[in-house]
Amino acid sequence: MDIPAFGNRFASELPEMAVAWKGAAFADPSMLVLDDALAVELGFDPAWLRSAEGVRMLIGTDAPAGTTPVAQAYAGHQFGGYSPRLGDGRALLVGEFTTPDGELKDLHLKGSGRTPFSRGGDGFAAVGPMLREYIVSRAMHALGIPTTRSLAVVATGQKVRREENLPGAVLARVAASHLRVGSFQYARATGDSALLKRLADHAIDRHHPVAREAVRPYQRLFELVVVSQAELVVKWMLAGFIHGVMNTDNMTISGETIDYGPCAFLDVFDPATVYSSIDSGGRYAYGNQPPVAQWNLARLAESMLPLFDDDQEKAIELATESLGLFGPAYDAAWIAGMRAKLGLSDDISDKEVKSLSEDLLVHLRDRRADYTSSFRDLEKSVTDEGWLARWRSKNPDKDKANQVNPIYIPRNHLVEEALADPSKLEDLLTAIDQPFTERPGLERYAEPAPESFRNCYQTFCGT
Repeated sequence: MDIPAFGNRFASELPEMAVAWKGAAFADPSMLVLDDALAVELGFDPAWLRSAEGVRMLIGTDAPAGTTPVAQAYAGHQFGGYSPRLGDGRALLVGEFTTPDGELKDLHLKGSGRTPFSRGGDGFAAVGPMLREYIVSRAMHALGIPTTRSLAVVATGQKVRREENLPGAVLARVAASHLRVGSFQYARATGDSALLKRLADHAIDRHHPVAREAVRPYQRLFELVVVSQAELVVKWMLAGFIHGVMNTDNMTISGETIDYGPCAFLDVFDPATVYSSIDSGGRYAYGNQPPVAQWNLARLAESMLPLFDDDQEKAIELATESLGLFGPAYDAAWIAGMRAKLGLSDDISDKEVKSLSEDLLVHLRDRRADYTSSFRDLEKSVTDEGWLARWRSKNPDKDKANQVNPIYIPRNHLVEEALADPSKLEDLLTAIDQPFTERPGLERYAEPAPESFRNCYQTFCGT
């Protein structure tokens, strides 16, 4: 079989949130990059995906049998401002398919052309931002961070007008689903309580079926999303990842990282770090990611209130109680993560792990030390002998620490290099596919960015 069997579950179960649509007809599409291993894992024949027929599917021109490709409707808070109608302005949900392991996945396209949600946009995407998502999402998966995954980037053969004419592309990605906090905001804004309930049931069935067994299943669904997001953001923080645009339409119900726009990884450690050119106020700075995530979840709670209880005051009380799970879940995951990064055993108290971690981060910030390199080799990076003595006294297991502290990440200067010269893409992918294993010949992929680069680096949304 060339491809798995497809269905149209979202389109059929939630038609009020789906507009049937088709990708633009591109004259000369061609495969730029395909993740062969991921294709096989998902049940696709890589050779078929590279064929003319496969490429047409990956840009949205041809739909697999059994699907109803749709542009999804959702709302969202963008940089704190509420927009009641956003939706897929340059994207299509092709449909859902079941992998050989029995998992239900979405196939979703970005850059496939205008939709009814495009507003003033052209619906297209340039090669650079689509390759960025391909690179970074692949690295995130290799790092063990829940993420949507990029299957392919296809060149469209036409130019996209931004500040200049750029080559166009479509990104094909897969995800547990594309349900977002903004999906619930949209359903709530319609005033259709039955739609809101069907959306919640759909989310429970796809992501959190254990919630169905709870006395209050919708409150339990919310709690499970709260905990999964707390644990996700901890993984971002531990890896030094900055999402860059944590709007509510970019927060999934599944707990996967989604929408790699102006994302980047820390070079020097500084909680105030912002790379995104559009984040002038620093709302989504590295250190702000945990409180922003909790703020976004409060917006989800507001959207779900009618499902918690018919009495609004009681519903607010339940929502507040459940939202309170974020802090403890975050703290527990952060302590566990730092324990691993420092190579400390379970015998070391949480209090000691917390103290060592916080003091280390202050030291790294004050020294403007490279975040990734410092954790990979604390003996070499830390100049505070008092801290080193405290850490050594805990008998850290450095080999165990190296299993969670990467030596290779998609460093910003290397990503920009690969985007400018695609011939360097494969070597970068080779490094980041095994981020914890040091290998000869890849030394440059472990080196910090030049200071001249670090001092002026910015990322752009690419829309």
